[in-house]
Amino acid sequence: SSMLTHAIRNLPASSAWAARVFARSLSCSSQLQAAAVQPKSKKTLAKSGVKNIVVVEGVRIPFLQSGTSYADLMPHDLARAALQGLLNRTSVPRDVVDYIVYGTVIQEVKTSNVAREAALGAGFSDKTPAHTVTMACISSNQAMTTGVGMIAAGQCDVVVAGGVELMSDVPIRHSRKMRKTMLTLNRAKTLGQKLSLISKIRPDYFAPELPAVAEFSTSETMGHSADRLAAAFAVSRLEQDEYALRSHTLAKKAQDGGLLLDVVPFKVPGRDTVTKDNGIRPSSMEQMGKLKPAFVKPYGTVTAANSSFLTDGASAVLLMSEEKALAMGYKPKAYLRDFVYVSQDPKDQLLLGPTYATPKVLEKAGLTMADIDVFEFHEAFAGQILANLKAMDSDWFAQNYMGRKSKVGAPPLEKFNSWGGSLSLGHPFGATGCRLVITAAHRLKKEGGQYGLVAACAAGGQVMMLCGLALFPL
Repeated sequence: SSMLTHAIRNLPASSAWAARVFARSLSCSSQLQAAAVQPKSKKTLAKSGVKNIVVVEGVRIPFLQSGTSYADLMPHDLARAALQGLLNRTSVPRDVVDYIVYGTVIQEVKTSNVAREAALGAGFSDKTPAHTVTMACISSNQAMTTGVGMIAAGQCDVVVAGGVELMSDVPIRHSRKMRKTMLTLNRAKTLGQKLSLISKIRPDYFAPELPAVAEFSTSETMGHSADRLAAAFAVSRLEQDEYALRSHTLAKKAQDGGLLLDVVPFKVPGRDTVTKDNGIRPSSMEQMGKLKPAFVKPYGTVTAANSSFLTDGASAVLLMSEEKALAMGYKPKAYLRDFVYVSQDPKDQLLLGPTYATPKVLEKAGLTMADIDVFEFHEAFAGQILANLKAMDSDWFAQNYMGRKSKVGAPPLEKFNSWGGSLSLGHPFGATGCRLVITAAHRLKKEGGQYGLVAACAAGGQVMMLCGLALFPL
């Protein structure tokens, strides 16, 4: 309640902020602008005694709205397609890969270690180790940083990391009463024992437990949290719709311009070959304004139009030590230098991770906001993104919640998610992190930038976590 009261009282009025954002974009704080320095050479960012770790390549199969072309597949089918796409693009020999790690959120119980099943399906040796991690929407970020750690520790030279999600077919469980009865029935030895157990089954036992994108610790959906966060930072419905329209418009422009180089075609068994994302849908402010609130009814501001949609998809990146990559004749796309995970209050600050982690990863790398050429932040909800930008641009928030003397400073919008984001491209939970990283690498090359920052927020059970990776091109 304190956060809600003080944020609304102390932060700039939404109308004034909206005009500043969409007229001339958000600016960094004056302190950060004054601290701008000449770009450092890559040598100043290397760490003594630590291997240089590079992204050689990254791909993803098209991200599709759930219930469309991938509806009849299983998660490991999508992950296998991403792995095969990476192999085809890089021609890396399968036996060179030391380890495979994948991220996912809603696990298919038949393939709980989806990394292993996908690897076998893609033709990797059964001697290649593989494991799966889960950390909500940053699961593939965790997969990548796990690979970074393995290479930095000298355990591996080549790691494939990725992520996958299939929201078209999520596990739906029997009620706990029914599960308990069925397990007991399985142990019953006589017909009498079995009939006795069956006779105790009641109609309510058959009610299924439907999955929800909700926090266990708070029982709130992320959409509900996003709605409350938008209210706390006075982010209006108009601002959210404007930002969502921006995301879709930029994504459409990038798609039509051939900029989404990470997308590889996928021949879906029994269907046509899928070649592009199908969730990009530039609309109009009038059409978006007709939609009703999706979570907090009837006065909420988060709608289907300004939220990321349920998405199916998979991604994969090839990570190597720089020495190994050059020895194999590859020209890597970027260095992976630093990463930070933070945790916050899972109720009031569930989606504020970028605000907390951005200054930490920059300080760790010895950079400032003014140094960054490319920002790629995960867009779970337009309200979530805009609330973070407001928090980052607030001295009051920095002093009262972050223990800082002054604000972090918000990224200029001309450098921010300029090829679209999760609102438009889609958000298969476990696969988004890899998309963010490889998009940042491609943008750095296209735009002639030197430093990039990736951030993604996620609800991870008891806490909220964020991964920020500072990328630096060759």
